[in-house]
Amino acid sequence: MFKLDKFSISLGLAALIAITSQQALAQSSSAKFPGIGRTATPAEVAAWDIDVRPDFKGLPKGSGSVEKGQVIWEAKCASCHGTFGESNEIFTPIAGGTTKDDVKTGRVASLNDMKQPQRTTLMKVSTVSTLWDYIYRAMPWNAPRSLTPDDTYAVVAFILSLGEIVPDDFVLSDKNIAEVKMPNRNGMTTKHGFWNVKDKPDVNGSSCMHNCVPFVQIGS
Repeated sequence: MFKLDKFSISLGLAALIAITSQQALAQSSSAKFPGIGRTATPAEVAAWDIDVRPDFKGLPKGSGSVEKGQVIWEAKCASCHGTFGESNEIFTPIAGGTTKDDVKTGRVASLNDMKQPQRTTLMKVSTVSTLWDYIYRAMPWNAPRSLTPDDTYAVVAFILSLGEIVPDDFVLSDKNIAEVKMPNRNGMTTKHGFWNVKDKPDVNGSSCMHNCVPFVQIGS
């Protein structure tokens, strides 16, 4: 049986209130400025409502293989991110720094290594939905929103294969994406001030004012 939790109900009520407020604002604006603007249609709202949450709500149906993802990658992604996700001199690497043991534990061991030259995307991101959402909304850099859902599944599958998170013959879809185990899935926390103002802040605002390093190499 399907059950709604309090969080889902709250989100639904918040969305309903927001839509009602927007409609009221649009109506008042139309009355104040007749002939200027109109209320967005449901189809127009749906075209922008494309975010995918960590619980995979909002994820469209579709699928894509590693093989297809490699073809798309070489055509639209490699020029900026490198053939194997190693990147170039401008963008930070996407793949690297993770191991099969990290996939098992959900904690990237190399993040504890202060001598690690570069932290990659697969080392840091904890949810595969974040990867899917960002690529679908913002990539390629010169043509955002040009990838179809199937294209996005394929590109994400290829990236996951670069990190040995999925095998080379893997087909990623809305049916199995929740089963993907990201290397840093247990390396993130919500127990800080960004999520709850009563928690400890992320930073304390203290700056190095003595014995400072004379030169810091900027990585990206």
